[in-house]
Amino acid sequence: MQAGKLFLGTQPLLPIQDHQAASRLPEERKTAASCSFASVLEKEQQRYVRFSQHAVQRLNERGIAFTEGELMQLDAAVEKMAAKGAKESLVCLHDAALIVSVPNRTVITAMDGIGAKESIFTNIDSAAIL
Repeated sequence: MQAGKLFLGTQPLLPIQDHQAASRLPEERKTAASCSFASVLEKEQQRYVRFSQHAVQRLNERGIAFTEGELMQLDAAVEKMAAKGAKESLVCLHDAALIVSVPNRTVITAMDGIGAKESIFTNIDSAAIL
């Protein structure tokens, strides 16, 4: 064994010569920790519009279902409305009317086309017809 070196198998483990490099290691670990699964999942969930429990119940009661393409359209519309400063919006998507909390990216309630035609919508500041 040579002085100042440890051997693991056939590979020597050498001491870190650069003290600044050693002090950067915890920072690199913090960066890696900030990219944890939970943070990545949270970012992905924020990317798409969510449905409140009430909205899911209304969708099920009224037999309303959306395709992946329709959900992407809804998400794009909410993104545009957010860019314009909308807060509470009516989104007409095919045969459904959705009330969306734009800052929360959450569908609050949903109606089918027949129920929407007979309704008056209040407390909205914008509308999108898709």
